Amino acid sequence: MARSSYEYPGYEREGPKYWSQTVGLYVVLTLGALWMTAPFWWTITSAFSANPTATEVTFIPAEFTVNNFIDLYNRDNIPLVRWFINTIIFAGAVTAFNLTFDSLAGYALARMDFWGRDKLFLAFISTMMIPGMITLIPVYLILVELGWTNTYQGLILPLAANPFGIFLLRQHFKSLPAALGDAAKIDGCGELRTFYHVYLPLAKPALAALGIFTFMGAWGNFEWPVIVMRETEMFTLPVALFAVRNQYFAETGLMMAAALIIVAPVIIAFLSAQKYFIRGMSLSGMKG
Repeated sequence: MARSSYEYPGYEREGPKYWSQTVGLYVVLTLGALWMTAPFWWTITSAFSANPTATEVTFIPAEFTVNNFIDLYNRDNIPLVRWFINTIIFAGAVTAFNLTFDSLAGYALARMDFWGRDKLFLAFISTMMIPGMITLIPVYLILVELGWTNTYQGLILPLAANPFGIFLLRQHFKSLPAALGDAAKIDGCGELRTFYHVYLPLAKPALAALGIFTFMGAWGNFEWPVIVMRETEMFTLPVALFAVRNQYFAETGLMMAAALIIVAPVIIAFLSAQKYFIRGMSLSGMKG
């Protein structure tokens, strides 16, 4: 059998040694996948089980029920719908702002020629080395002066752009042919029209990757909402889960139902855009 160009000398795709290594690899990967997904599966089964306990590991519900979700919805001191809406507004707005501002900044730093462009890009990248805890108090004090605590704008606007997103999209725009922009400008397009009609449609994989990163980060963000929000009705789901845990610690089914409501939208969003996510991450580092 002719050996492919990518195979090393002595490499064989058949024989007992090859099959034993392949089977062993798949066994290890399968066990690792089961180990990683076991806590999530336990969360699902406990959420749909009647009277589960924290010390009982149940991978198949003995009695399937949705009463935990109904009970969670009917609790007077748990405004579940309002918390869900708050989280959607927060995660959706942060994602939309990041995609807009990061793509504009990434395009400008990749395709527009102006004085200090590379130095400005290095300044953006250098902010990634600053821990968020250092800027947390100054940003909060600014919100206090503006009167934006316990408001949507105070929750959303400090996270409206991300240097990582600018870096990701800048790398992707640099990997696209410059001749596309030159042809558009010859046809009379300005920079904004060139960006919107030529480069932005080609950046869908990178935008999908950034959107998933941003949405997942905002949806599960606990630190910032718990600092900005004060009223219970303004909580997002991660903060609300913490409040529910403190109050209903003994009710495992209620806790697992709340945890499943929080994590399910993130998993759905990731699975729906998984192919764009992988493609965007693979294409965005092609050219420096």
